[in-house]
Amino acid sequence: MAYAATAGGSLPSMTAAPGVLALQRALVWLVGASGAIVFIEPSPYELATLAASLVFFATGLRMRLVFIPLLLLLFLLNLGYSIAAVAVMDRPNVPNWIATSWYMAVTVIFFAMVISEDTAARLDMLRRGLVVGALIAALAGIAGYFNLVPGGRDLLTLYDRARGTFKDPNVFGAFLILPALLALQSVVSDKFGKAFRSAIAFGIISLAILLAFSRAAWGVLVLTSALMLVLMVLTSRSQAQRSRIIVMALVTVVLAAALVAVLLSFDSIAQLFKQRASFDQSYDSGRFGRFGRHILGAEMALGLPFGIGPLQFNRFFPEDTHNSYLNAFMSGGWLSGVCYPALVFVTVLTSLRYVFVRVPWQPTYLAIFAAFLGTVGESFIIDTDHWRHFWLMLGTMWGMFVAAERWRAGSPLPRAP
Repeated sequence: MAYAATAGGSLPSMTAAPGVLALQRALVWLVGASGAIVFIEPSPYELATLAASLVFFATGLRMRLVFIPLLLLLFLLNLGYSIAAVAVMDRPNVPNWIATSWYMAVTVIFFAMVISEDTAARLDMLRRGLVVGALIAALAGIAGYFNLVPGGRDLLTLYDRARGTFKDPNVFGAFLILPALLALQSVVSDKFGKAFRSAIAFGIISLAILLAFSRAAWGVLVLTSALMLVLMVLTSRSQAQRSRIIVMALVTVVLAAALVAVLLSFDSIAQLFKQRASFDQSYDSGRFGRFGRHILGAEMALGLPFGIGPLQFNRFFPEDTHNSYLNAFMSGGWLSGVCYPALVFVTVLTSLRYVFVRVPWQPTYLAIFAAFLGTVGESFIIDTDHWRHFWLMLGTMWGMFVAAERWRAGSPLPRAP
C-alpha cells in the first residue's frame, strides 16, 4: 500500500500495514506513559523504549539526511564526554553516566525518526501516554505527601516534598510541566466533556507540582503556560476560538489561585511554601553557592580543554554544577562544552521557524515547544542533561521539523475514512 490512511492528516510509514501501524502507535503511547516511572533502574521507560525501537526498526524506520547535523552534534557531545572520562573511569558511577549519555543520544535520533512519519497519530498517542503517566506520578506524589498510603510518605516524598515515582522532587516537578500544558490546552480548546476531564487532570498535575516545592517548576509552569496560551491565541483560526481560549484561561487562573489559597491555609504547606519561595537560599548565595560556583567553574573550564570528567565537579566544589551548559564543559571539555549549547540552541532557533506553520499537529507542537523552551531556561540553574523527558522533547521537535517540511512540500495526505 502506498500510504496507510490515518486521522488528522498524518504522514504514515510508506509500507506499514494497519496492524503494524496500530502496534507502533501503541508503543509510542507506552513510551510516553512509562516515562513517569523512573525511581527504579532500569526503569520501565528504558524497557518500553527498547521494545519500541526493536519493533520500529523491524517494521521500517527511515534515517533522513536532515538528521545528520543532529546525529553529528550528539556524537561529538558524547565523544567529548567519553574522552574526558578515560582518566576517571575507575571512579564510582562514571561508566554508568557515560553509558546513559550515549543511550540518551540514541533515543533522540529514534524519536526524531519515529515522529517524522505518521506524525499526527503518533503525537496524539504520545500526548495521551504522557498525561496518563503524569497522572500516575502526580497521584503517587499527592498520596505520599498527605500520607494516604501506609509507608507512602517515606517512599513518595523527600525532604517533606512530593517526588512521586521519581528519585528527586525537582525532576518530578519538571517532568509534569509538559503533561500539564497538554491538559491545559485541552481545557481551553476542546468540547465540554473532554475539557472537563482535562481540567481534573490539570488540577491534579498542578497540585503535584505545587507539592514538589520546586521553585523552578513553579516558575516554568507559569511562564510556559502563558507562552503556550499566547501562541494559541495568535495561531487561532477564528475570533470565537481566540475568545474561548482567553476566557477559559482566565477562569483557569482564578481557579488555580483559589486552589493555592486553600492549600496555603494549612500551616505545614504554608511554612514550606514560604521557605521554598524565598530567593534568599543559603545554597544559592556566597562564593561557593550555586551562582558563585557557576563563575568559578566557568573560569576553571577555560583552562581545561579536556575537562575534569563526569561527576567530578563536586570533588572541587561543595556541590554539583547545577548548570547543564557548565557541566558540559566540565564533564567533556571544550568539545562537549561547545556541542551541547550548539545542539540546544540550534534546536530552539529552528523551532521558532515552525511556530506559525499550520500543520494538523500545531497545538501539540506549541505545547512541546513551550515546555522545551522552559527546560532550556531551567538548564541554567539545574543539571537537566540526563532528564529523559528533555531528550524525548528534543527528538520529538526534530521529528516535527521534518514532518512540517513534508507537509508544506505537499506529500500525499489521504484522509481517514
